[in-house]
Amino acid sequence: MQQSLDGFVAGPKGELDWMQPDWDADLEKYLMELTSRIDCILMGRRMKYDFCNYWEKAAQDLNGPEHAFARIMVDTPKVIFSKTLEKAECSNARIASQDLVEEVNWLKNQPGKDLIVYGGVEFVRSLLEHHLIDELYLFINPIAIGKGMRIFDSKTKFSLVESRSFTSGIQVMHYRPSQVKE
Repeated sequence: MQQSLDGFVAGPKGELDWMQPDWDADLEKYLMELTSRIDCILMGRRMKYDFCNYWEKAAQDLNGPEHAFARIMVDTPKVIFSKTLEKAECSNARIASQDLVEEVNWLKNQPGKDLIVYGGVEFVRSLLEHHLIDELYLFINPIAIGKGMRIFDSKTKFSLVESRSFTSGIQVMHYRPSQVKE
C-alpha cells in the first residue's frame, strides 16, 4: 500500500497525484520479487476501474517502461469484491459478491502462491478490520499531504518484519498484524 509520510493512502477525494513517480531500479526489483510470489490479485470495486484501465493500456505498449510489469498485472487472475457489479470487464477477473470473510478465507486456503491486495481504501480497511491481512507492505512516500484517506480506523498492533530504504526516497515497511487488538 502506498502511503504518505503523514499516514494517508489517498487524498480527500481519492487523489493519488502525490505518489513518488520515479522509482529507482532497486525498488522496482523489490516490487518484482514481491509480485513473483503471488498468483491472485484482490481488489475492491472502486479500485477496479483505474487499475484495469491503466495496466491493460500499459501492457499494450510493447516498448513502454512498464510493459513487463503490466503483463503480470493483466495476466494474473483477479478477484473483484463488489455487491453491485455484475461483470468484471477486466482481463482475467471475476466478481466476488458473497461474504468477504468467507470468500477471502476460501481463497487463502486454495493451493498456489500468495494473494496480493491492490486496494482501495475501504476494501483494505475491511480486510484489516476482519483480520484477513497476513502481511502489510507500506510504501512510505517522502511527502506529507496534510489530509486524505487512511486505511486504519482502529488501534491494531503490528510487528515489524523488515524496513528497507530506497534511493528514490521511498521507505518500505513490512509488517505482520498482531492477533491482539487493543
